[in-house]
Amino acid sequence: MAVSNPSQLLLRNTDLLDSKHPLVVGCPDVELIKELTQLYPDAKVTSYQVNYAQHQAISKACQNVHCEFGEQYQSKQQHDLVIFYFPKSKPEFTMQMAMLSNSLSDNAIVLFVGENKGGVKSAAKLASDYALRCDKVDSARHCLLYEMVFNNNRSAFVLDDWYRQYQIQQADTALTICALPGVFSHAELDIGTQLLLQHIPDKVTGKVLDFGCGAGVIGCYIKMANRDADIEMIDVNALAIASAEKTLAVNKLSGNVYASDGLSNVGQGYQLVVSNPPFHQGLKTHYQTTEVFLQSVKNKINKNGKLTIVANSFLKYAPIIEKQFGHSNLLANHKGFAIHQAQKR
Repeated sequence: MAVSNPSQLLLRNTDLLDSKHPLVVGCPDVELIKELTQLYPDAKVTSYQVNYAQHQAISKACQNVHCEFGEQYQSKQQHDLVIFYFPKSKPEFTMQMAMLSNSLSDNAIVLFVGENKGGVKSAAKLASDYALRCDKVDSARHCLLYEMVFNNNRSAFVLDDWYRQYQIQQADTALTICALPGVFSHAELDIGTQLLLQHIPDKVTGKVLDFGCGAGVIGCYIKMANRDADIEMIDVNALAIASAEKTLAVNKLSGNVYASDGLSNVGQGYQLVVSNPPFHQGLKTHYQTTEVFLQSVKNKINKNGKLTIVANSFLKYAPIIEKQFGHSNLLANHKGFAIHQAQKR
């Protein structure tokens, strides 16, 4: 299995990975974790992920590693080393750095690694409040590795302080959206979702699935306008799940929000499946998750139930939908976004 470029950079600096209680944050590679446990078998390794798929992969392959998944890492263990994969969102990095400072031992070492184009060059500046020093120690394969010494600056971390709220209004339905850093449409409603909301049926009943829910905009909008609908929202990202739950709570709505790698944890019997599906994973354009979803979602939908998605107009999802459902209707094509709909017959 291919190892990501940031992990390859770490593996050529294995002397920096020696510690008693390492914490690995956001690692996309099982092989890196395995190598760490083999190099330093006495180390008590912890993996923390906000990505459910990566969490599941490491949990299954590395049973001697303590694995945590969630929107917030909380531990009584003081880690002497953190291996921190720089996330695609700088605000998410800032939040996670503030959160992790409470789990670092005095003068702990923090290794920041990431691709040059992904923002890792800003790691030293963004983490300056926590650094005695922060130095670039290696670069290769268009990636950088920094070593920081923690300055023992710990402050209370309150997750609620990091939510951003904004209002949306569609027809007669108003909502307050709550989103943590790193969640899609963190600061404002995106054009694609806005277009999708304009094409939600006037009356929705039965089970509804919001796939890749982000901050919960679509699912919460449907629930607000259709109180009898049974809403489920899923996402692979723990920050999105927490945001969707917060959006439900703030608007005094009920719904079931849970983690799923694609449709892995999803049941059946849906009258409507809606989505503004992701097509980015990390820094690269990535279509596989959505294509697998479109190829398998029909089995989750009741007879006469519908699939409605929004996607960038250049994405060729209509042929995939037509192959599965036998037809695909283009409900709208506006400002570079298309609304596709199909009904199970």
